[in-house]
Amino acid sequence: MALNRRYVPDLKKMAAACEGNYIRLHKLMPDFELGYEKSFLIRGDSAIDNPERQARIHLKVIESFPYTSTIEVVQKGLCPGWIQPPSMIVRLYHDARSAEVTSYQNEKRIHGKYQYPNPQMRMPDEKAQLNQFLAEWLTHCLKYGHAEVALDFAPLR
Repeated sequence: MALNRRYVPDLKKMAAACEGNYIRLHKLMPDFELGYEKSFLIRGDSAIDNPERQARIHLKVIESFPYTSTIEVVQKGLCPGWIQPPSMIVRLYHDARSAEVTSYQNEKRIHGKYQYPNPQMRMPDEKAQLNQFLAEWLTHCLKYGHAEVALDFAPLR
């Protein structure tokens, strides 16, 4: 007979994931000033000649304070109209060098653990999974993303 074990968050693993996310975000976005934004074009093998097979990961600083910043992370493209593209809000704690997902798909609050089953059918470790998803997203941007930047050239004289 199997015992029904309660989920206990692994705080060391969670802290390591959040610290890793902070480092990845800092590599992708060197500036956390309000309004700063950056997009990364992600191409699959079949996307070279087909713009519909390209995804963009868009990062935008929506709050900036001396010790914290808030970034919106949104995927654009590759989702059919009936699927809401992934989006999340990430809070950065500069003094602790940590970044955690605080909102996902417009869900304003994510708890550290959930009882299961629950009405929304969230997994007991939902927050840990979202932070891991962010880590995978950011790692993919670092490995395969191409920053979309507007180039400003000095006028010729």
